[in-house]
Amino acid sequence: MSKIFVDACLGKETPYTPVWMMRQAGRYLPEYMAVRAKAGDFLNLCHNPTMAAEVTLQPVDIVGVDAAIMFSDILVIPDEMGMDLSFVKGEGPKFSDPIKSQEDLDRLLGGKEAADRLTYVYETIKIVREQLADDKALIGFTGAPWTLATYMIEGQGTKTYNICKKMMYTNPELLHNILAKVTEIVKYYLESQIEAGVDVVQIFDSWAAAIEPSKYDEFSWKYMVEIADYIKAKYPHIPIIMFPKGVAAFVEQGLVYGNFDVFGVDWGTPMALAKEKLGEKYVLQGNMEPCRLYSKEATKACVSSLAETMKDGRHIFNLGHGILPDVPVENAKYFVKLCQELSRRD
Repeated sequence: MSKIFVDACLGKETPYTPVWMMRQAGRYLPEYMAVRAKAGDFLNLCHNPTMAAEVTLQPVDIVGVDAAIMFSDILVIPDEMGMDLSFVKGEGPKFSDPIKSQEDLDRLLGGKEAADRLTYVYETIKIVREQLADDKALIGFTGAPWTLATYMIEGQGTKTYNICKKMMYTNPELLHNILAKVTEIVKYYLESQIEAGVDVVQIFDSWAAAIEPSKYDEFSWKYMVEIADYIKAKYPHIPIIMFPKGVAAFVEQGLVYGNFDVFGVDWGTPMALAKEKLGEKYVLQGNMEPCRLYSKEATKACVSSLAETMKDGRHIFNLGHGILPDVPVENAKYFVKLCQELSRRD
């Protein structure tokens, strides 16, 4: 079984540089919206392995990417820990019972007990694995402990993170306890994803930029590295992708370290900088600004620039964050085909 994507993640020579897109199954695909309407509710879709598998496979079949990313949501972890999660139309995810104290944390499930409750995710992976072509890779994922903690503490998405950061500076012990508990669950969660059939795992730290660079290692990166160490010790053949968004200063200061394979470069971090600081040790992924997909000309300019910058490096084409809901499907297809055409090796 040959998976070009997996080989590229491991830094091996491949016939061409593979391409995939974060948040593949999404509102930009009419086929996804049809399944979402049938599910009736976003959480229902996450909890239904048959439907979740269907939308996982859609971008591979329709857009032509080299890897599928399993359909789920990062917040299924705190949901199964025992927090009360709902998705409010027009407002996003909300927890009615955010963590404010050690007592609030202690009432939640942890470790393998919580991870074992995510059976619908593992069943989705098994269904996809049965239907996915042998030459296509399947990516599993999790939110990083810090990103998960922001929702668990704030109770919803936030622009200021003031509740989380108040805890960071006034009660760091409690924040570390939350992060440590989530970290243990994530270890088992990714392990179970691997056992179910994923080829690659990615750790997303979507809200990494909320932490000042001097505190980022303490409150986020070291926990991500701990997870990567756990997975690599048990599954050394499984590539690990780290994607912290908005950490250009952290990269520039040479603070990235750890036993993983691929570093996701967000669109705000210059690829030349990432290549200089990280290119010798890690495969780089990204970093096109997702809004360039609104214009084929802007897309081509960026893809050509990335190909030139990384022509003597190791790179996986991808967006620098998730694809947006109103991007024309034709433009997404154009991006994938252009990446594959520009990167094919004779």
